Amino acid sequence: MVLTVTLLGGESTGKTTLAQSLHHQLTDQGIATTLVPEHLRDWCAAHGRAPRSHEQSELAREQARRIDNAAAQPGARVVIADTAPLVIAAYSELYFNDLSLHAGAIAWQRHVGLTLLMGLDLPWVPDGLFRESPAVREATDAAIRHQLQVASLPYQTVYGQGEARSRQALRAIGAALGQALTPSDPVWPQGRRPWNCDTCSDPDCEHRLFTQLLSQRPTDTAP
Repeated sequence: MVLTVTLLGGESTGKTTLAQSLHHQLTDQGIATTLVPEHLRDWCAAHGRAPRSHEQSELAREQARRIDNAAAQPGARVVIADTAPLVIAAYSELYFNDLSLHAGAIAWQRHVGLTLLMGLDLPWVPDGLFRESPAVREATDAAIRHQLQVASLPYQTVYGQGEARSRQALRAIGAALGQALTPSDPVWPQGRRPWNCDTCSDPDCEHRLFTQLLSQRPTDTAP
C-alpha cells in the first residue's frame, strides 16, 4: 500500500525544502519514493502572475490529479506531495473570500495517509516573485488549521531548522510505515502510533497556537 504524505503550509514555511530532503533521504534508504512538486508555484512562474478566482478550482484539481497519479504508479511506496488542494483552498478563501473549494479539498485529504503541517518557526524570506508577507503566511496557516480542526482530520506539525525538521518528519513517516527511518528511532513493531515533536511535550501547545493564529485572521481580504 502506498503512503501519501502531504506537506501543508503557507508561503515560506519550508514545504519545498523539506519535500526534497525527504525524497532524497527515503530514496537513499531504498524506499521507492516519488516527489510531486507544487503545481501552483509552477503555474505562477509560467504565467508570470498569481491565479485569478476562476482559475483556483482547476489548480486544486490538477494538484490532486498529479498526486493520485504518482500514487498509482507500479512499485511506488511513498509519495511526498509538496502541497495539496487544501492549501489552494486556503488561498482562495484569503484572497477571494471564496470558501467553495474547502469541501472538495477536505474530502480528498481524508484519503491521505499522513498530513504534515509546517510550523511557523522558520523566518519569512521574500522570493522576489509571489510571496507577500509574514501576515499572509500566518493567515494561511490559520485557515488550513481551521479546516483540519473542523473536519477532525489528523495532522502533525513539524518544527526545527534543516536536519532537525527532516528528522521530525522522518519519524512521523516511519511511524506510518512501521519502520525506523532515523538512527535514534526505536523499531515500530505495532505499525502506526502517536508521534510528538521532540522540542515540546505540552499537548496543548498546538491548540494554543491554532487559537492565537485564528484570532489574528484578517476580517477582510481582497484579490
